[in-house]
Order: sequence, then C-alpha cells, then structure tokens
Amino acid sequence: MIKNVDNYPKWAREIFRFVGIIPQFVLWGNIYDVFPFPIDEGHYRLSTLTEYISELLNNTEDYEAIISYDRVDGFEVVKGEVDLINSISGLRIRKGKSQIISLKKAIEYIEKFLMDNEHTVAVLLTLSSRYTQNPENLHEEEEAPFFTKILKLSYQIKPHLIKNKTPSEPKLNTIFWFTDKLNDLPTWLTLDNPRLKIIGIPKPDNEIREFIIRQLVKSFLDYKSVDNSHREQFINLFIDQTEQMSARDLVAIVQFMHKENLKLNQITDAIRGYKLGIVENRWAKISKDKIHNGVKILGKRIKGQNQAVTKALDIIKRACIGLSGAQQSKLSGKPKGVLFFAGPTGVGKTELAKAITELVFGSEQNYIRFDMSEFNHEHADQRLIGAPPGYVGYEAGGELTNAVKQNPFSVILFDEIEKAHPRILDKFLQILEDGRLTDGRGETIYFSETLIIFTSNLGVYSTDERGQRVPLVLPSAPYEIVESKILKAIEDFFKFQISRPEILNRLGENIIVFDFIRPEAAQQIFNKMLKNITSKLSEDNKITIEIDDEVYKKLFEKCTKDLTMGGRGVGNKLEEIFINPLSRALFDSDAQKGSKFIVTDVMLENNLWKILGHNKKTN
Repeated sequence: MIKNVDNYPKWAREIFRFVGIIPQFVLWGNIYDVFPFPIDEGHYRLSTLTEYISELLNNTEDYEAIISYDRVDGFEVVKGEVDLINSISGLRIRKGKSQIISLKKAIEYIEKFLMDNEHTVAVLLTLSSRYTQNPENLHEEEEAPFFTKILKLSYQIKPHLIKNKTPSEPKLNTIFWFTDKLNDLPTWLTLDNPRLKIIGIPKPDNEIREFIIRQLVKSFLDYKSVDNSHREQFINLFIDQTEQMSARDLVAIVQFMHKENLKLNQITDAIRGYKLGIVENRWAKISKDKIHNGVKILGKRIKGQNQAVTKALDIIKRACIGLSGAQQSKLSGKPKGVLFFAGPTGVGKTELAKAITELVFGSEQNYIRFDMSEFNHEHADQRLIGAPPGYVGYEAGGELTNAVKQNPFSVILFDEIEKAHPRILDKFLQILEDGRLTDGRGETIYFSETLIIFTSNLGVYSTDERGQRVPLVLPSAPYEIVESKILKAIEDFFKFQISRPEILNRLGENIIVFDFIRPEAAQQIFNKMLKNITSKLSEDNKITIEIDDEVYKKLFEKCTKDLTMGGRGVGNKLEEIFINPLSRALFDSDAQKGSKFIVTDVMLENNLWKILGHNKKTN
C-alpha cells in the first residue's frame, strides 16, 4: 500500500481514493507526458502514464493483471503472467503483445477481463481519442457496439473476493481511458455516469518541474563549475519560464541546449529558441541610435502627432530594455508591448504602426495587419486560431497563429478593433495576459516577442436614429478635449457596451489618442505627398515637374479645405485634383524622358479637373 499519499500529485491521489469503488476512470489532458513516480521519500523515477498507473495500482490494490489496448498494437501485457492473461480472456498473446485486434473483437476480450471474478484485472484503453473520428456519430458496425458495451459493463462490474487472498477484501476490476480531450469520447458515456470518474491530468506544476529540472541540469558540463548562488538563479529561471510546459518539453529544452552548445547561463535563450525556433533575440539587437533618434525618424512619416510618437517610443524603449510587464513579474512572457491607437480617421494610426515596424526590425516585412471589421461574427475566431478538429479547414491552422509561428518577431496590428465580435476580443485576453494562444490544432503559439497594436475610431462619431454619422468631437476642439472625450468613449465601450472591462484593464495606460490633422500638419502632409509624386516621376520616368506658386496655393487650398478625413482625405483629394489630370496631361502631350513639364494652372471643367501646362526640353 502507498505509505505517503502526499508524495503524489492531485490527479494520482484521486485515483488512489476511488480505485476499488468506481470501475471506470477517464484520464484526459497531458496524457503523453512523463511523470515522476515516487519510489521512496525524496526519490522519483520518470514514467509514462501507462507505467505510472501500473505502479499506482500495484501499490494500492495489488492487481494481478494489467493489460493495455489500442487499435495499433492490440493488447499488451503491462503486468502479470502471460499464461494467466491468456487463460482469462482466450487471447493468444506472445512476447507480451497480441496481433492487431479490431474494436468489435476487442470488446469480447475486454468483457472477459472485467467480468472475471477470480482475479483483479485492470484494462488501460490507451490512444482512445483515436477509436473514432466522430464520437457523436459512431460507426454502427464496430464503434457503437464497443462504446455501448463498455457503458453496460460499468454497471455490471461488481466487487468480488479473491480466493486464497488475505486479507479477504472485495476487489473491483477497472477500466482506464487515456484520452486527449473529453469530447473525444461519446458524451452519453461520460455525462452523469456515477460509475465513471473523470480526472484531468494537467501540465506539471512548479514543484514537479523543479524536481525534473534539478535532475536534468546535472548533465551540463559547466554544472559543477557554476557557483551555488548562480546555479540556483539559473534553475529558478528554468522553472519560472517553463510554466504550462510539459515534462517532455523540459527534456527537449535540455537536449536543444546540448545540440546548440549552450551553457547553463544561457537558459533564457534556450527556452526562447525552443518556443520560437530562434535562439537569437532580435529585440536585443535593435540599434539604440535608431531608437534615440526615433522621434526624428518617425516624424518623417507621421505629421502632427508628436504626443503619440513620443508615447509609442517610450513603450518601444521599455520593450528593448526588457521591462515590459516587469511590474507583475520579472519573468513576464507577455508581448513586448501593447499599444492602443485611438482617434479620427486618416491621422496616421496605421502609418505609425508601419513606421514602428521599420524602425524596430528594419523593414515592414515583420508587419502583420488584421482588419477587424472582417471578424464581426461569433465564430470568426476560427479564422484567427484555426477550426477545431473535425471541422473544415482544421489542418490549415489560423491566420494569426500561423503568421506568428512563421515570424515570432512581429508588429501585429488589429485595425478598428471595436468592429470585432466580443467573442474575438476574449482571445486577446489570453495574449495580453499570458503571451500565448492555443490554436485549433492544440499547438501553443507564443506572442512574447511581438508588439501588439490596436486601432480604433471610438469616440469620434456616433450614429443617430436615421443611421447618419454625427461627430462627437470637432477638428476645431483643443487636443485636451479631443483626448478626454475619446478616452471616455473607449472606457464606456469596454465597460458597458460589450461588458469587457478586463480588456481595458490589460491595456492600462497604453491608450494613445491621436489629434485631428491641424492646418500646420496638413501643410506638411500635403508637401510630403506632392514631393512623393514629383520624385516618383523623376526617378521612374526621368520627367521633371515644375509647379507655379499660384498653382501650388490653389492645390493646397483645395486639398486641405476639409480635414475631417485627415491625411488620407488630403491624399484622396490630391489624387482627384492633381495626379489624375497630370497623368492625362503627360500622356496627351507625349512627354518624353528627360523633359520638364511646367504646370501653369489647374481648373474644374465640366465636373472634371484639368491641368494646363507644357513640355520643355532640358539639356
């Protein structure tokens, strides 16, 4: 009998308490892991779940025969004499294994094992998640009789006395299901069944991870050369940074370290490398000079948003130093930074996200954007994380999880977040809090190296009874008023409209309100756009554009007259008034490479903008 039950994890103690009372157990969750089985006080041995259950049963009820079954190998003797097992069931097991046996035939042997009243027998149904493709629509020939018979057996199995055994206590033959998820078995088998005990097997907790890690790190060549205080520091890092990882993950991390010739003091790099497949830390390689000059660099692309740029840079600096989430935990696995850009349309929210990506990673290849207006129905989360097993597209994975898996060092933009279904927003809670997300295939994707950016137009407009947009803030209002109203609207949206105050809490003070495009910024944007047009013509077509001062003033006035649509509105107007008629004029005048086109006027004629000008040869 087990002397000290406290040495066992909670799930094993549950088995210990109910074995001999309940004939069926469903063990689900972390079933493919290895588990430290207590041999004696302070000593453990890593065992598979089959080995663990066998030892546990041997120490509690002294089972004479323990047999496992799966659809690949048939029956296999875990404990007991082969001849005894063959005589009980009528099997012809040789060398501990039978031939492959179908479910239809297997249930006949399982019934003989469980209804035997002269011995104590346990049957381990391993890989039971693979017994059927659809547990709610069983195949009539084989699967339905198998599960129905086992349900019937759960009520037929009775305690029995073993002859010539002292003390003479009643014994109960038992079934153990090993399944990935509860819904891999028919609901009618597991729901409200008093003869079946469901026990979840979690990932190892801190105590178990500590035991395993202390055994594993002894294999490092530098283990003895590291002084005790530093050794303890590295071990604690290993324990803390592997939360929610399996024991097999711990073993794999150490193997990864050996393969990459990493030392004990490089444990953080090893864990990052194992999670992401990349050992190098790209955040640590970001040029400090570029970040120091960030205001100037970003200011070339973002006009009139100095407060937004400065606050965004503060969060980037925090990420580069490694202090993101440090107030909660020094070993935070949260994203490197979270930003919430709010404000009117066309003021540079998306452009700043792209500019940050280029500043941090050197190009916009690490920029991932999701238009959240496309995720406004309840089950749209399947596009992000992938469909669950059994559904169409399951094998393809999710758009978000696939993108982060392929490129862990990314800036991820969720555009117009308020348009997403509230159920989608719940997915962000796990990302913001834990820095990870499980996709539809059950794989964990880590967001610890990403920068998350949300954008929103909340607080700028509302909709009246007729469905018309009504401005809540005007471009003429001071920035302080704009900021106050938008922040209040965001708070109301998350707290009262969708009842998700926890998301607002995760965002903290990282909400950045963008100002309207003011006249001074509008001129800078206009000049930049005009320069982009003329530069592109010069570089691609070797055509120089010259604009008279009066034409420039006219263009500027027309393009910046209405700033409610921000910089995007300026660009749209410039395209209508200047780019389209200029393209027509250059084409019609047959402008050649090396020529100069002088724009002398721009006018509206028959509701169509027209440019007047002429070509001039350059030497």
